[in-house]
Amino acid sequence: MLQIPPALPGMPEAAIDTPALLLDLDAFEANLDTMAALLAPTAARLRAHAKTHKSAVVAQRQIARGAVGQCVQKVGEAEALAWGGVADILVSNQVVGATKLARLAALARIAHVAVCADDPAQVAAIEAAAAEAGLRLTVLVEIDVGGVRCGVPPGPPAVALAQRIAASPHLIFGGLQAYHGRAQHLRRPAERQTAIAVTVEDTRRTVEQLCQQGLGCAIVGGGGTGTFTIEAGSGVFTEVQAGSYCFMDADYARNLDESGGPVGAFRQALFVLATVMSAARPGIAVLDAGHKAVAVDSGMPLVWQRPDVRYVGASDEHGKLEFGAETAAPKLGEKLRLVPGHCDPTVDRFDWYVGVRRGRVECLWPIAARGAFA
Repeated sequence: MLQIPPALPGMPEAAIDTPALLLDLDAFEANLDTMAALLAPTAARLRAHAKTHKSAVVAQRQIARGAVGQCVQKVGEAEALAWGGVADILVSNQVVGATKLARLAALARIAHVAVCADDPAQVAAIEAAAAEAGLRLTVLVEIDVGGVRCGVPPGPPAVALAQRIAASPHLIFGGLQAYHGRAQHLRRPAERQTAIAVTVEDTRRTVEQLCQQGLGCAIVGGGGTGTFTIEAGSGVFTEVQAGSYCFMDADYARNLDESGGPVGAFRQALFVLATVMSAARPGIAVLDAGHKAVAVDSGMPLVWQRPDVRYVGASDEHGKLEFGAETAAPKLGEKLRLVPGHCDPTVDRFDWYVGVRRGRVECLWPIAARGAFA
C-alpha cells in the first residue's frame, strides 16, 4: 500500500508525521555540486548509482550537473527511471530470465539501456531477447577486480566474452564493468589505494588486450563513493558509479582521510525522522522507528547531533535509546533525526522523500523504484 505522505510543503519540520525519510536539501545539493567539482578536472564522468536513491527526480538533478546517466542493479529500477525521463541507463549487473530480458528489451525502445554479462550463456540469452524484439542491445563484460562476487577474470577470458558479444548482429559490445565493492568501506586511505591499484591495473591490461583485438571500450565503469577519486584519476576509467555520496550514511562516515579524521567531502543529507513514543524508564527512551524504518545491516543508526544519546537496539516498530544520568533526557513526543548506517536499504523502506530546507518542508518526491527487486 502506498504510504500516506507524512508532510505538506510549507509545514515546519516539527509537524512532520513519523517515521519519515528526510532529505536536507541544502546538504544534498552541496553534495551534487561537490561531486561535479571533483570530477571536472578528470576524464571520467559520473554515472550515478540509482540503487541508492531509486528516484527519477534525484537522477535528473544529478544529470543537470553533468552526470552522463544512471546505473541500476535491477530491471525494475531501470523501468522506474526510464518512465521518469532518464534517457541513459546501465544495468550494472547480470539479468537472468526470459521475462526480465524481454522487459529490458522493451525498455530499450524509450531509453538507451545496457546490461552486463560474465558468461556466454547470459550473452546468448540477451541475444535471443534482442532478436525477438527486433533491436540491438548493448552489453558490457563484467570483470572481477577484487570483489569476488560477479565477473569473469580480467584478461583473456574477458576478451573472449567481448568477442562473442561483438560477433552478434543483435548485440553491441559496450565496454567493461570493473567495480570493486569490497574496497568502498576499507577505512584507511592506504588500504583503499592498495586495493584499487590492483583494480586499475587489471582493468588497464584488459582494455589494452581488447584494443589489440580491435575492440574499443566506450565505457569503462566502476568506482563507488569510497574510491571514485582513485578510479577517476587513473586515466583508465571513463565513468564512475558512486551512489551514496548524494546522501551519505554512518558507515561511509567511518572512512578516514590522510589525517586520520573522517572523510569530509560530502555532507550528511539523509535522515529518518522519529518520535519518542515512550520515556517510562530512567536512562531509556523508545522511538517509533525500528528496523522497519531504518536499516541496521551496517550498524545501528546514530542520533544526529546527540552523541550523548545512543540508539542501541531495533525491533520491528521500536528503536531503543540509552543515555547517561547527566544527559538531558529525550522527552515524550520529541522528534529526533537518525543517521542511517546504510542509506540504500533505508531509502527502500519509504515511498516519499520529505525535502526540508532551514526547518521547513519544501517538497515531497516519490521513491518510484521502491521495492524494485526484480
